[in-house]
Amino acid sequence: MSSNTFPFHQRSGSPLRYPGTEVSSAASYGRRLLSAVVLAMLLALSSTGCSLIIRKAGEALVSGNSIYATDDDPDLVWEALPFGLKTIEGLLVEAPKSKKLLLAAASGFTTYAYGHLQQDADFIEGDDLAAATALRARARKMYRRALDYGLRGIEVDFPDFRNELDKDPQAAVSKLQKKHVPLMYWTAIAWGAAISISKDDPELSADQHLVEALMRRALALDETWERGSIHDFFISYEGGRASIGGSITKAREHFERAKQLAKGLRVAPLVSYAETISVATQNKKEFQSLLEEALAFDANKAPETRIANLIVQKRAKWLLGRMDELFLD
Repeated sequence: MSSNTFPFHQRSGSPLRYPGTEVSSAASYGRRLLSAVVLAMLLALSSTGCSLIIRKAGEALVSGNSIYATDDDPDLVWEALPFGLKTIEGLLVEAPKSKKLLLAAASGFTTYAYGHLQQDADFIEGDDLAAATALRARARKMYRRALDYGLRGIEVDFPDFRNELDKDPQAAVSKLQKKHVPLMYWTAIAWGAAISISKDDPELSADQHLVEALMRRALALDETWERGSIHDFFISYEGGRASIGGSITKAREHFERAKQLAKGLRVAPLVSYAETISVATQNKKEFQSLLEEALAFDANKAPETRIANLIVQKRAKWLLGRMDELFLD
């Protein structure tokens, strides 16, 4: 799944049942049958000890992620993604050191937790706080699972990386190379997102400097990755911490660079900046202009990031509806 789904902010969410998305009995039967077939294949491969075949099958599955990124129906993606994630987890039992599978698990669980669970919790919080809280709790569990897979992926090349990161973050991340940027990004995003919705977990919150170390190393290694998506993180990270060491000026610099690298094909920087900086500076005109610009973008112009842009546009629409809450006239 493309990283473009993730403006990094301090709120949270979970899944909703949308009208018209009920699964028919025939579709449900088909899905159960497909699950049974895949399970039988996994058991057969396991019994013969064909870890190489499993790894190759898993990598073929991972390479098909573009079908999610290019889809134009987020609800369909959310219904399909759990099956794919559980399949990946099943394959990882037999190929526990497949970096491609571990990356797919880290990115997939993070994407599901943010785009479907955490974001939906934000949407319903005003009407049903209890349901929103439950969804965030579920998202937190998904983030922690994603974090574990991400760290496992890094440890394939650097055993004991977790302990080394705790002892000396800068020394630990200095070993990482450009090829590790995707794992670094998804590990840090999952970690940071878990922290953002775990205000009652001081032990987890204390890891914030580790998230920053991973992301700054990733930025230094390849700031152009995924059309500047790492800069999106720092828009919210710097802006959201302006009172405790962050910098709105630096957030603006990351915003401008993210837009430059996005080349007009990603709307996440616009929404992230509006939600973080425009609200913090109470610039209502800028907030409205950025969100309207994001909504005016035709997601079909960038098929490879279509689903990410649609998810972010949904958030933009929701934010516009909250202007009276966010700004003091």
